[in-house]
Amino acid sequence: MKLARQYYLEKNQPRRFRVVSRRQSYHGSTLGAMSMSGNVSRRMPYQPLLAEWGHVSPCFCYHCPFEMRFPECGLACAEDLDLFLEQHDGESVAAFIFEPVVGATLGAAPAAPGYCGRVAEICRGRGILLIADEIMSGMGRTGKPFAVQHWDVEPDIILVGKGIASGYAPLGAVLAAPHVVEAFAGGSGAFQHGFTYQAHPVAAAAGNAVLDVIEAHALFERVAPAAKIFRRQLAALETHPHVGEIRGLGLLLGIEFVKDKSAREPFAREENIAEQIRQAALDEGVLTYPTQGCVDGLRGDHVLLAPPFIVSAEESAIIARALATVLARVFA
Repeated sequence: MKLARQYYLEKNQPRRFRVVSRRQSYHGSTLGAMSMSGNVSRRMPYQPLLAEWGHVSPCFCYHCPFEMRFPECGLACAEDLDLFLEQHDGESVAAFIFEPVVGATLGAAPAAPGYCGRVAEICRGRGILLIADEIMSGMGRTGKPFAVQHWDVEPDIILVGKGIASGYAPLGAVLAAPHVVEAFAGGSGAFQHGFTYQAHPVAAAAGNAVLDVIEAHALFERVAPAAKIFRRQLAALETHPHVGEIRGLGLLLGIEFVKDKSAREPFAREENIAEQIRQAALDEGVLTYPTQGCVDGLRGDHVLLAPPFIVSAEESAIIARALATVLARVFA
């Protein structure tokens, strides 16, 4: 956020400061990051403290906010960004931030074909920076270094974390395109930002070590074939009456649970189906990431599955069998 703001100060465009995001998005837990986020339940307790810069529709085909179907929809979710900027002082917007594959809040919902390219085009046309939040989807998780590469899109800023140090040390990074860096180099010469643990040598060493292992063992290249096997093992679960959809990209997958499959109707929030699934799966030796709210911010249960890049065919089968047992138990 601060990088985008200062970029426009360097470009002598001081009116630009707002960062627009999508409803149901999640970009972090600090007040600044929560201002950008559109997750209803996570914003709710802190609403008086959060800036309101505007949110547009997500790209979420299973629960399309326009009640349309792809491709007949004409990417209405992408056009919603253009309409919002037209109607809400687009000249004050510095950036648009989005998750190419929405992680926790929508359960591994990938962008529809053409979506990323269209929002990039809208941002370029309006002089707005495009920020790809790849904290969950980056570092090979989807089979490419960054998920946006599946759609041949190059953002102005990419956010990375989690997999960059594989959990061995807390590490995140902001990657800026050359033209962003050049604006600083040709202007003030410095980014006015800093915090206690920046450039932390131990965390950076862990990140470098992880990158060495990724390269030495060609781990990114293992994701696509492993994901193909994993999806094939999970396919049998899709016939279950309460499994609405299995979605995702690479080894970032989500399973959504519904009360009524034909109507895509969610369970009541009070039933907390996602947590029931988590507990039952843990009993079977499988770790899942449960979340509620994918439908409207409050209702909608899903779990994320994100096995390591070295997951074997046998382990994929074990996970699938365990989840079949879990479904039988929870929905008995």
